[in-house]
Amino acid sequence: MPTHDRPRTVPQALRPGDRVAVAAPAGPPDPALLERGTALLASWGLEVTVLPHVRDSHLGHLAGRDEDRAADLTEACADPAVRAVLCARGGYGTQRMVDLVDWKAIDAAAEPALLIGSSDITALHEAFAVRLGTSTLHAPMPATGALVDNPASADHLRTVLFHPERVTELPLAGGVLVPGTARGRLAGGNASLLAASVGTPTAQPPDGCLLLLEETGEEPYRLDRILTQLVRAGVLGRAAGIVLGDFTDCGPEEEVRAVLADRLGGLGIPVAAGLPAGHGPLQLTVPLGTAAELGDGVLTLLEPPLAPRPAPGRPAAEETACAS
Repeated sequence: MPTHDRPRTVPQALRPGDRVAVAAPAGPPDPALLERGTALLASWGLEVTVLPHVRDSHLGHLAGRDEDRAADLTEACADPAVRAVLCARGGYGTQRMVDLVDWKAIDAAAEPALLIGSSDITALHEAFAVRLGTSTLHAPMPATGALVDNPASADHLRTVLFHPERVTELPLAGGVLVPGTARGRLAGGNASLLAASVGTPTAQPPDGCLLLLEETGEEPYRLDRILTQLVRAGVLGRAAGIVLGDFTDCGPEEEVRAVLADRLGGLGIPVAAGLPAGHGPLQLTVPLGTAAELGDGVLTLLEPPLAPRPAPGRPAAEETACAS
């Protein structure tokens, strides 16, 4: 069910002592990075569980068989004792397992676990919005250098998780491509994953959203092809505005910016660049599903990314979703 047809659930903030799980829906994580990442999470006071198939390998580029990766995610997200599921890394493989996840089992949980990840995990961000109507965090991942080697990335994720009320604005340092002001709920992620999801059951309708776009390793002509697919499919034109993250290793900056301006400049919606999110050395956490305002090159959050913990015996609040 599309997110705009059902109440939107906002996961709750974490506390020291909470249990979190590390999953590997895509590529196999580097063992040394995984160990460092889990140690970092433990240093925040979290009880960390590495799911059974995270260290598996299949075909050389997948963290185990599709059904095993899906089973890990299902079990953790439906477990009431697990407050959050952090995806170990991106790579490739999430689209292979997304339709094997038992979404009914997760939806039946009193409160599905908070999903955290980026890159190839974009396919799961969309699926969580469509199948569950729940907010997620586009964020650096435990088995990546962006989290374990960059204290600023780690500090921002930690603040969002434990003190979400302190996060009220995300910086945009790349200037304005198309001026204007727009409000909507944040959505999106990796551009090539969004393009690959078009026509699938878990593609998120972008109507009225502020759409995050980021990419890595796509030369300007391939980036042109990805954006053209999203334009032709009617995805980009349905957004209220576009927020551009990092376009890492995509060619000369002036050529990339020219492609972005050419493909996005005629949509008739505001477009701003320079959010440090995606595949750069600094990766800030972007709360997908959170209401925000884009204006004059500033991205302001209109509500906390996560809900406060309710008093014992009181249920968490629900809110309506995508367009605000």
